[in-house]
Amino acid sequence: MSTANPTRQQDSKHRSNVRIAALCLAFFAGMVGLAYASVPLYELFCRVTGYGGTTQVADTSPVQVLDKTINVRFDANTGAGLGWEFKPVDRQVTLKIGELKQVAYTARNWREMASTGSATFNVTPQAAGAYFNKMECFCFTETTLEPGEQMDMPVVFFIDPAIVDAKELKDVSTITLSYTFFKIDAPAETADAGADAPVEIEINPDAEEAVRNDNRG
Repeated sequence: MSTANPTRQQDSKHRSNVRIAALCLAFFAGMVGLAYASVPLYELFCRVTGYGGTTQVADTSPVQVLDKTINVRFDANTGAGLGWEFKPVDRQVTLKIGELKQVAYTARNWREMASTGSATFNVTPQAAGAYFNKMECFCFTETTLEPGEQMDMPVVFFIDPAIVDAKELKDVSTITLSYTFFKIDAPAETADAGADAPVEIEINPDAEEAVRNDNRG
């Protein structure tokens, strides 16, 4: 009685594992791409999975401020078709852990027409998102800028003192907060796009006959 070659079995198992890993990776990449295509879906995706270093929302600042400091860098990007200049006022700040800090981003619309956008965000390293608390933010909010209009967008945040107890972040001295504004088709733009479209009017045959009879009379 013959027995299967152990080497062939291992090769077959390895190829099977590679295929499964590739399918899982493709599925995850597809979900990320789909989420990016829709800002509300991306927000839900981040909150459920923690992807992108989902931050915390705080109503009050912590009572404890540590002597230890940390650097926070700010990054800004825009999606295709938005036509905005979008950037942080300060590229980096250094603050004490637990200290409440306000910074700002600025956006200007260089298009010759109004433009509406909504911002997504991410934090790196992702594990730091659990300790990055925002008290004021402009993410996931539709913002419309008129032609040439400039707007300052504040961000108020603090780093939770509990971060010093996170073993996975013990060597982290810098956190990066990044925003990306994506173009949103506002209802007004949709209405304008269809303003010149032909209007079809359906006429009731009975009403049309009644009009003819009135004209004859």
